[in-house]
Amino acid sequence: MPTPSARRTAPLAAVTAAVTAAALLAVTGCSDSAGSAGARPVGGDSGARNGPTDLATQRLHWTACKAPSAAQGGGTAPSPLPGGVRWQCASMDVPLDYAKPDGDTIKLALIRAEARDRSKRLGSLVFNFGGPGGSGITALPSFAPDYETLRGRYDLVSFDPRGVGRSDGVECESDRQLDTYYAQDATPDTAAEEKTFTKNLTAYASACEKNSGRALPHVGTTNAARDMETMRQVLGDRKLNYFGISYGTELGGVYAHLFPKSVGRTVFDAVVDPSQDSEQGSLGQARGFQLALDNFAKDCVSRGNACKLPGTTPKQIEAFVTGLLGRLDKKPIAGIGTRKLTQTEATNGIAQTLYSQEFWPLLEQGLDEAEGGSGALLLALSDSMNGRDQLGRYSNLQAANAAINCVDSKERYTLAQTKARLPEFRKASPVFGDFLGWGLMSCSKWPVPGRWTHPDVAAPGAAPILVIGNTGDPATPYAGARAMVDALGKGVGVELTYKGQGHGAYNSGNACVQKAVNGFLLNGKPPAANTVCS
Repeated sequence: MPTPSARRTAPLAAVTAAVTAAALLAVTGCSDSAGSAGARPVGGDSGARNGPTDLATQRLHWTACKAPSAAQGGGTAPSPLPGGVRWQCASMDVPLDYAKPDGDTIKLALIRAEARDRSKRLGSLVFNFGGPGGSGITALPSFAPDYETLRGRYDLVSFDPRGVGRSDGVECESDRQLDTYYAQDATPDTAAEEKTFTKNLTAYASACEKNSGRALPHVGTTNAARDMETMRQVLGDRKLNYFGISYGTELGGVYAHLFPKSVGRTVFDAVVDPSQDSEQGSLGQARGFQLALDNFAKDCVSRGNACKLPGTTPKQIEAFVTGLLGRLDKKPIAGIGTRKLTQTEATNGIAQTLYSQEFWPLLEQGLDEAEGGSGALLLALSDSMNGRDQLGRYSNLQAANAAINCVDSKERYTLAQTKARLPEFRKASPVFGDFLGWGLMSCSKWPVPGRWTHPDVAAPGAAPILVIGNTGDPATPYAGARAMVDALGKGVGVELTYKGQGHGAYNSGNACVQKAVNGFLLNGKPPAANTVCS
């Protein structure tokens, strides 16, 4: 069941290029042979070996980065940075199961760009851009221009967490099967549709178990946090300096809980609320995406006749959106090639554009074209959300997302429990309520049990952590920042508010936010608590 997740999206230029290529039915790819292979099956040769207990002393062998694999999203090898600095990649061994440190190991893929000023180097700054399921190997080069100031004194480092991309990436269904799975009616209205929906969930979970069963119990956030502690030691850093975005804030919070004395200069941006269970989190996202759609509609109305959508009030524009989705539920329209745009894919595509105000023109255009009978743009946006490239290959983004979420969360909702909660979701969002409400069943057929109701991020004794909340964030609503500060404990979380739109604050380009973050990471001085940037 594809649902919006708390993760970063690609820069506007990258998304625009991707959806334009897909909408035009591009038939040429941009990755070499190294990028044509999917994630290797965990049940086969995954590079596992019997490992020693001294993995923290292993040496990394940095080499020129290859083009990303299909599992990582494909594309070309990352371009050099300003000054000709080239990206370097390496792999690091970690235990498959930390309860058996002398047992099998897996390899984690790492990437770095070395600091410009080696004489003033502060160490490594490790990034996680969200997901769960996002590849840091592809994300860091994409966002690197935003962090060029920080590269003055830090080696910029990211990685594919376990289960993601080249780090023993989880595999589930084939590309052709995923086309059908993501096009399914994910908001069933009849008993027959409910039966098909639950059957598809069962088939998907069974495919994940068949292709990646060995990995599934071990891909959770706790183990990813332990991997980061091993990474800190292998990189040679006394403390972990860390920049977590979206789900990366949850991962960072769990790390701080497990290793408070190892916390270095740390920033959480677009903060996941650690106090919420999966239902509360999904309800928060329903309200958040509805708020973002409301803001889009208000902006459209404010532009008068320049807005392509019908309606002179925000409510009328939202009624147009719900009407369009209702018609697609009954009859999909032409999409890309032989693929049609379904209600589920349209909803997914709309959600993709609400991650950033920069994407609003794509939303307006996509809705206008869909009303005219062409669903190509909204379908391309949905493909971008699901990790599908123009050649029909899927990254393992959503497979890893499901695997990590389901091994983290204990909750397993039945059909009856889900239907009982739908009215509250519909009240939270007329557009996204059903979509996110039915998403509660995503882990209902999962083959391994979950770990927690919500993560423990209490980190007494940890160094200060800068926690940034964005008042207009759809995926990680603003209240999550305060909840994270409270959960970290007294004297740890330092809250900063950004009054803006979109998912995250630092990459918005806001000078106030960037000054506060850069000052903290480069000079060690956090801003005053409850600072507000607008």
